Amino acid sequence: MCLKAQVLNRYTIRKNEKQLEFPDETFQEIVEGKTKLLVPKKSITDKVPPKKPAFFNPKAKVNRDFSIIAYAAFLKNFQGPKIFLEGLSGIGARGLRVGKELEVEKIVINDLNPSALKMAEYSANLNNLKNIEFSEKEVCRFLSRYSKKGNRGSIVDIDPFGSPAAFFDCGIRATMHGGILSTAATDLQVLNGLFQSACKRKYGGIPVRTEYGNEIAIRLILGCLRVVAGRLGVEIIPLFVESEMHYYRTYVKVLNRPDQKENLGYILHCKKCGHRKISLDQQKECDLCNQEISIAGPLWIGKIFDREFIQNMVLEVPNLEIDKNCEKTLGKCLGESDMPVTYFTLDEVASKMKSSPPKLENAILNLQKNNFQASSTSFSPTGFRTNASINEIIKIFQSIQ
Repeated sequence: MCLKAQVLNRYTIRKNEKQLEFPDETFQEIVEGKTKLLVPKKSITDKVPPKKPAFFNPKAKVNRDFSIIAYAAFLKNFQGPKIFLEGLSGIGARGLRVGKELEVEKIVINDLNPSALKMAEYSANLNNLKNIEFSEKEVCRFLSRYSKKGNRGSIVDIDPFGSPAAFFDCGIRATMHGGILSTAATDLQVLNGLFQSACKRKYGGIPVRTEYGNEIAIRLILGCLRVVAGRLGVEIIPLFVESEMHYYRTYVKVLNRPDQKENLGYILHCKKCGHRKISLDQQKECDLCNQEISIAGPLWIGKIFDREFIQNMVLEVPNLEIDKNCEKTLGKCLGESDMPVTYFTLDEVASKMKSSPPKLENAILNLQKNNFQASSTSFSPTGFRTNASINEIIKIFQSIQ
């Protein structure tokens, strides 16, 4: 990660004949990717980045790296106007990186914090960006300005504190046909099942607390997006998703046509034996042990990785200055792009076996040797996807002890 910081002596931005000063003990210049950013110094030194005078999270660099890779892959094959709209920009780190590191015609970043916007303006000057505009509006008011045909963004990015669900409607409306809408969620306790009623209220579905709860969470987000898109007569196609400790992020293509596919349903999970499956309908008993089953959903049950898009992301990696672990993660995404819904973890299987499991590489290899599909997953360092049932997995694992 490139965070080579240089303390600035003094910063001044002129706007409408007014000055905003950035004293050296409060602000700092860093480089992220290929982009110079002016950030509050405490966001670098403090354990928890403060929200005032403006929020910046240096630990989210990898998240922004993935955005740059995804947007680079998208823009390379997109024929329409290349316009980037950022609804909740903070100091503008993501939008500024798009402007500096990618080829776009226009960038508009929006935030309600005037100090954050002035810092973004200063950073834009540091990077000699001329095709960037700044907006100080509530996010839905901002996006509604770009909701008419001919005005929409080819990339729309929404990165709020908490749930993004309130912005799905305006975000979809502001995304042009064939464009990308990317949203982040940080309300992980809600999505992971700690507050089920809140999750149902916000996302329209209920989670189940399982070892693969992060995948259920992302599918709940996509399911909510699908419902909103369906109401608007629009189709969404997931291209890439990202699961990290503090956030979930989804990237979907927006197409101005009705979606008639059956891609909303349920994940049925048996906490007794570990069996799970997807279904368009709810079910009361487990197919394997006949015990009561837990039901997650309604949620997205279709693919969450577009294989061609991930391949294009991988091709863009050498052209960008990003974290070296991004390519490794994308390799896992590519491997699991056509795999079954939900994954298993080694610890989960070990608890059923009442013994230690094999190494992940051996587990995957032996599943494949027994004519099952198997791959690692980007969702967990000890996770794997397979079309084998829990009983078949245990049998194969016991044979290689």
